[in-house]
Amino acid sequence: MSGVSFNKVGVVGLGTMGAGIAEVLARGELAVVGIEINPEALERGRGHLERSTGRAVKRGKLTEEGQRAILDRIALTTDFGDLGDCDLVIEAVPERLDLKRKVFAELDRVCRADAVLATNTSSLSVTDIAVATGRPTKIVGVHFFNPAPVMRLVEVIGTVLTEPDAVTRVADLVAGLGKTPVVIGDRAGFVANRLLFGYLNQAAGMLASGHATHDDIDTAMKVGGGLPMGPFTLMDLIGLDTCLEVLEAIYAESRDRRHAPSPLLRELVTAGLLGRKSGRGFYDHGAPAAEPTAGGNGTVQPVVCVVGDGPRPARLADVPDVAIGDADLVIVLGPGAPHDAPLPPAAAEAKPGAVLAVTDSSGRVIGQAAGLDRAADVVGLHFPEADGELVEIVSTVVTGEGVADKAAALVSALGLTPVHCRDRAGGIVDALRFPYLNDAAAMLGAGYADADSIDAAMKLGCGYPTGPIADLDRLGLDRAVEVLDALYDEAREPALAPAPLLEEYRTAGRTLR
Repeated sequence: MSGVSFNKVGVVGLGTMGAGIAEVLARGELAVVGIEINPEALERGRGHLERSTGRAVKRGKLTEEGQRAILDRIALTTDFGDLGDCDLVIEAVPERLDLKRKVFAELDRVCRADAVLATNTSSLSVTDIAVATGRPTKIVGVHFFNPAPVMRLVEVIGTVLTEPDAVTRVADLVAGLGKTPVVIGDRAGFVANRLLFGYLNQAAGMLASGHATHDDIDTAMKVGGGLPMGPFTLMDLIGLDTCLEVLEAIYAESRDRRHAPSPLLRELVTAGLLGRKSGRGFYDHGAPAAEPTAGGNGTVQPVVCVVGDGPRPARLADVPDVAIGDADLVIVLGPGAPHDAPLPPAAAEAKPGAVLAVTDSSGRVIGQAAGLDRAADVVGLHFPEADGELVEIVSTVVTGEGVADKAAALVSALGLTPVHCRDRAGGIVDALRFPYLNDAAAMLGAGYADADSIDAAMKLGCGYPTGPIADLDRLGLDRAVEVLDALYDEAREPALAPAPLLEEYRTAGRTLR
């Protein structure tokens, strides 16, 4: 690690995260001092280190000699005085401001005056920690993601007091360890968590409102949103108590109601239903896995008629058209705005029992169904991706009993993956996706982080296939503004209004990159 100005690094707190950070540093051939509060905690930390490196040996990623070399570089102790000759000390204790301030007061006392002190906080203000010390210019945030040996992203946070050189040195260290540093300012949640948890909290609110089930929301965001897992699976994996803790920290700073923890999330935490670690959260993790249902391979192909002048989704391109009177499913291609345009008169020729489905992209169907003699037969079909396999089956207040289920069975036989939701702006995917993208655009517009940093944070820190700025350019700023306007008109939530940067670039006819 030539050229890096830190040779000896301390790590305070050897839980899963702290031990992972110590391992990463030792893999980078640095001398490490690992600190715990008592001998019992120190032994647990030793166990974390041995198990993590041991797994790497079993997988052939590390030799036994390499494992021993890594462990030998880490000196374990309960004496804070052993940090006295460290160039850098990283604190990795639980996310409590009072505890972190207490640790930093002790570090301030025992560490050299020129040593840099770093906090691995994921959501707390680095400035709040820094001002409690006598060296606020030497305090940085260095947010590793769990598991630290695997995850590439590290957010490096400077405050208004931090010396630029301290930030640069830490970012250089991170890069030298084979990680990707993203240098940003001090805002609660930083980049990845601020964007991620706004989305997760909105999903919890969507569930609580009865808009869709957690199964349908998770399926929609995986199949239609391209994410590795849905929001409820992810929250159960993170731990609902951790989700609540992060949201409270972000809300305390932003006062944005979208960051105010969902009452449903708070209720589950109060009941001790914390996700996988407690056996139950949004899902019951002790229940047997549901048998997968086959989609699109039924033996009976539905009789489908497609009418209208709107854009035809790619998955419907090869569907043979028949006379309206013979069809089980009449798909009316919505022209887009205005969204309350009535169905074409020809739709009335559908046979009794046929489902009338409109593909208007807004997800608002009631304006097209209202006033029809057959309003009970009308549902919406919303394709979040024109060439994707997900279709949202949108039910209105007048949709008849069983009609949405019948529509789902028919489109499943066409090879599509159906999910159900109520008749609200954006359906599921767009209603969750575009506010998250809008938050990223607002972050970019404020100069808090650049486009590359924002995209890297979400790809490397959260496993997103593409970053939000790249996604906005892919989906189109016209569509982003249209959906956000519809969401804002419906909810009157200020944070849902399109970010000024989106409006500006859209008007200029430019992409964000």
